[in-house]
Amino acid sequence: MFEKNGDQPVEPASLAKLMTLEFLFNEITQGRVKLDDEYIISENAWRKGGAPSHGSTMFAAIHSRVKVSDLIQGIIVDSANDACIAVAEALGGNEVAFGAMLTKRAREIGLQHSTFTNATGFSDPNLRVTVRDMAELARHIMRAYPDFYPDFSLREFTWDNIRQQNRNPLLGMGIGADGLKTGETTEAGFNLVGSAVQDNFRLIVVVTGAKTDKERADEAKKLLDLGFHGFQARVVFAEGQTIGDAKVFGGEKSYVPLIAPGTIKVMMPRNTTDRLIARIVYTGPVPAPIAKGQTIATLKVWRGDNLALEVPLQAADDVGPGSMSQRAMDGASELVIGLLRAGVGKL
Repeated sequence: MFEKNGDQPVEPASLAKLMTLEFLFNEITQGRVKLDDEYIISENAWRKGGAPSHGSTMFAAIHSRVKVSDLIQGIIVDSANDACIAVAEALGGNEVAFGAMLTKRAREIGLQHSTFTNATGFSDPNLRVTVRDMAELARHIMRAYPDFYPDFSLREFTWDNIRQQNRNPLLGMGIGADGLKTGETTEAGFNLVGSAVQDNFRLIVVVTGAKTDKERADEAKKLLDLGFHGFQARVVFAEGQTIGDAKVFGGEKSYVPLIAPGTIKVMMPRNTTDRLIARIVYTGPVPAPIAKGQTIATLKVWRGDNLALEVPLQAADDVGPGSMSQRAMDGASELVIGLLRAGVGKL
């Protein structure tokens, strides 16, 4: 809906902890980690991220064992560096190895322009993210881990009789905010990834490089207000509607209809004259057999000159292999098309 320097690499500060949480959530979901598992607060975690560090910490005692469920709340509410380092050491052996694991996982979920070197967001010349990736990460966490996302709205967390307040300024503004994370360092400035819901409509906002915590909060609220009051949703394709067809090679049918996973909506400024342009992008023809639900293409929707939406498209039907004669005809057709393209290229 609005962006400025969305793909410019920036220092995330504690926003990097969202990637640490995503990795941990995934391990739990896959059954490799349990909420009752206990991780040790090593001397390294205690000195670098605990009470002696004078930074964000849950004040876990040195050599103590802390349940994963408590570490999660410590990271979300307290932005606890000691908790993050304990997770890194438990799952990766050390922070450097865990940073590489975070980057690999980031690529798996589609974050192509962010690189992680540690679990905390401590300043590092090779630790960089983009605003767009942080927004995508927030959306991914909401969709993939609905049981964990409510933790981001917790207002406080008490550990060892020390109560700390959630640092997300949006939570107390009465605007429907329910997450996600703040971060700040001298190098990065004041950063925030937030989300809010009004009238069953959710927005995600990312702000980086603000000069003060007040500026960070004001800018985030301003963007959310712009989104809620200045835009409206327009349905482009209904759920289950055939959006287009993909050419099939060697199948019992020549084309397969394409549908989206759900209703496709695009946010449009109120009273706008911008045109919507939608295009289906895929590599084809698609070889048979094709299974119903198989992801085949991407729908790209432009609002004016801006790419507003990218949605995966799936096969609406099964397409089995065609007969020998059908496959032969498809092969001959592709050969002719290839020769024509080569001829055009020579011209």
